[in-house]
Amino acid sequence: MRMLARQRCHAALAGLVTLATAVVLSVATTAPATAADAWNEVGSDRADPLTESQGLTSVEVPAGSANRYTGIGTIPSSVSSRGWNHVGDPDASYNGYYIEPYQSDSGGSKMFRVQAPGGGWSEYVHALSAGEALNNSFVTIAPSGTWMVSGEYGTMSRLLVFPTPGVNPSTSPSANLPQASTINLDHAVRDIQGCDFVTATQLLCSSDDPAGTLFGITKPLLQVDLSGEPGSADVSGHVTALRQLPLRSSCSGTFEAEGIDYDRRTGTLRVIVVSPGFCVLTDSKTYRFTRS
Repeated sequence: MRMLARQRCHAALAGLVTLATAVVLSVATTAPATAADAWNEVGSDRADPLTESQGLTSVEVPAGSANRYTGIGTIPSSVSSRGWNHVGDPDASYNGYYIEPYQSDSGGSKMFRVQAPGGGWSEYVHALSAGEALNNSFVTIAPSGTWMVSGEYGTMSRLLVFPTPGVNPSTSPSANLPQASTINLDHAVRDIQGCDFVTATQLLCSSDDPAGTLFGITKPLLQVDLSGEPGSADVSGHVTALRQLPLRSSCSGTFEAEGIDYDRRTGTLRVIVVSPGFCVLTDSKTYRFTRS
């Protein structure tokens, strides 16, 4: 989430200063999918603005685990007190590691907070590379488990690849977590809030693009097909806009597309969309999709 957007969301939650927001039903438009698969909306659940407004992930290990969410209310005080005051879209590996991406308002690093299958937590800090944005919007772990993908906010033509902290034997909490490689995109993307692997070489991503000038629609669901599995060498990514995410609320104004999750066990895709103004409290939703 960009800094300005986060300030808007925090202000709405803390002061409810947008009580005068007009109550007008926003009608969403949907662009046809331009790839073989179409993702159809099959339902939704209310997204709590404090604890479910940033990201989400399905958890396979241990079996029967509940889905996990992030929001401003899920950040431990021991973490926020050290300046890590924004958490992005998390992910869980197929063997039980859970990772949350953090950023601060300033500085030259970003942080990944890792929970091992045994329950213990550790932190891995990445010093920004030259030209790298401070934002740490999301993390998604490759099916192999050894590598993970993260992203920056704004208009970008790349995604970043890191060794998965706690899983890749090259990583240590006491050492800098280095960027390993880059996914070079063939089409610019804007304001990516989350990505998740569908296969070893395909990602689905939620974009909070407010302008719609890149793909002809605002807030698109994007598909990124990779030339190979991410790892220590760069790969390319072909970007396709599949559809506009649902933008429905009792309030009019600016929506925010947030985190995304694909559950391979059920084939269900879920994306958080935060409502405008006062309705951030009442009808923000996690939308569910299945593929046809």
